[in-house]
Amino acid sequence: MVTAGIILSEAAMRAGMEVTMSQSYGPEARGGAAKAEVIISDEPIYYPKVLIPHLLLVMSQQAYDVYGDELAPGGTMIIDSSAVKGEPHIDGRVIRSPIMQTARRRLKPVVANVVALGMICGATSIIERQFMEEAVLARVPRGTEELNAQAFQIGFQMGEAIS
Repeated sequence: MVTAGIILSEAAMRAGMEVTMSQSYGPEARGGAAKAEVIISDEPIYYPKVLIPHLLLVMSQQAYDVYGDELAPGGTMIIDSSAVKGEPHIDGRVIRSPIMQTARRRLKPVVANVVALGMICGATSIIERQFMEEAVLARVPRGTEELNAQAFQIGFQMGEAIS
């Protein structure tokens, strides 16, 4: 999630927007609790923490249990249906999609975050595709560009199909 937040932040900067990001994660190297908060605005950002998110990506049951009811009215919650059970009680759009399962089945589990970014880009108008693709390719480890480009494309198509 932290890497996804960094990529989203860079994409917003490439688009000429104001951005701030904060992150927190447990001591686990992978698979533990992680949170990335990104604020994107056309205006100056005066407080760097998200108070009430307009978009919430939930990739684990633990994240859903803690943050599943936090969403601005009319916001969008994207839930990894292959990892999360339960129905959020929110005033907004809920998108359920098997993000991790898709990454595992079609590519590798490690690119689930990029599949999710592609899905966000395809299902919302937060960031233009060009800027997100550029940020993905600029931030992924050398030698994984093609894998991550495929992951983004798959996620984008998933997002477009539900938008």
